[in-house]
Amino acid sequence: RPRINCLAESIAVTLATHASFQLLKASVSAKPGIDRQVGQPRLRTRKDNRAFPEQEFEGAIVTTVESKTPEHETVAMPPPNKKKTSFLSGLAKLLLWVVAAGCFYLVYQRSGAAAAQSGQDIWGYLATFFSGVDWWLWLGVMIPYSVFFFLVDSHATWRVVRWVNSDAVRYRDILPIRASAYILSLVNEQVGKGAMSLYLLRHHQVPGWQALSSMLMLGMVEIYQLLIFSAIGTFLFTARVVEASSMLPLDVIFPSLFALAAVYLPIHGWLFKGANASIGRVRSMPIFYAFREVKWFHYPLLLLFKAPNLLVAILVYTFALELFDVPVVLEEMLVFLPMIFLAAALPLPFHAGALVFWTVLFPAFPLVGAFSLVMHTFFVVFNAVIGLVFLPLANRQLFGTREA
Repeated sequence: RPRINCLAESIAVTLATHASFQLLKASVSAKPGIDRQVGQPRLRTRKDNRAFPEQEFEGAIVTTVESKTPEHETVAMPPPNKKKTSFLSGLAKLLLWVVAAGCFYLVYQRSGAAAAQSGQDIWGYLATFFSGVDWWLWLGVMIPYSVFFFLVDSHATWRVVRWVNSDAVRYRDILPIRASAYILSLVNEQVGKGAMSLYLLRHHQVPGWQALSSMLMLGMVEIYQLLIFSAIGTFLFTARVVEASSMLPLDVIFPSLFALAAVYLPIHGWLFKGANASIGRVRSMPIFYAFREVKWFHYPLLLLFKAPNLLVAILVYTFALELFDVPVVLEEMLVFLPMIFLAAALPLPFHAGALVFWTVLFPAFPLVGAFSLVMHTFFVVFNAVIGLVFLPLANRQLFGTREA
């Protein structure tokens, strides 16, 4: 009964948080304006503080906008075509699933060919691959790594929230919310981010877009962390990158990505810290609030706070590959693991990008894709278990009484 109650509570909190996130998303996406009664036109305010109402346009309410003509005429703009937007969104999702299916088929095909060469079918080949693993030793490494990752990840999130949103947030307050996000991310990644936004809105009156901008900044720094570590590894072990370029020109792709990232850095500083008035509208968008608020030294500090997770991951994956009889050296993981994590960040179901990348980097070991699935599945499931441990406290923080 306690297990059933815990499972029921987790499902209830997941659904409730999803609904709350949708309400939060609707509230923060609403354009600023003057509150109105039902049936009355919304009043919008221009920069010169002159209010003007929404007008009728072929039976729909639309907002008049100031034209760029010398006479400053107002013209009616029709609302966006929601059906077209929904169709394009559905088409994009379908395309992502098709690409993911292609990735899995590629890995299956290569594994099947390797199995045929060894005189086995694919399932017998997989059984042989997994039979030699010391699973207790593997668990003894993966469980502490998952807990360590959670603590470091929560600490980095807490630092950004204090810098950008509210210095009243304590580290122990972040832990349950960050843990519950791991559960919600099994359902939808955006719902997981919404848990943090909902908490900051309820307890610290932080607008939703400001909270989401902090998550956006975290994501950007994480991408740069992966690129920096991989660039260091590529510079130190260029010969290994050339050797691994049999299927893809990695010796060209990697330096190109590093160069693009380096070129963007001064552009980023110019966008959010420069004095150019022409980009003021972009800079003032709510989603970029965190980039406006942070100081330049916060970026290297955040890199340092997040670096332990990647360094430990390099050690853990190197050790785990040895358990699966895939010979690898530490410098290979320094070069390739950050790029594998970057491929995992692609919006493909089941992190199919990382699955293919493993196969490309280790063509002599086609079942390394299965290794990738095992590692990723355990990691997300165990993180969800951590979320279950913190679930009662997260439930009180998200849906309980607000702080005074």
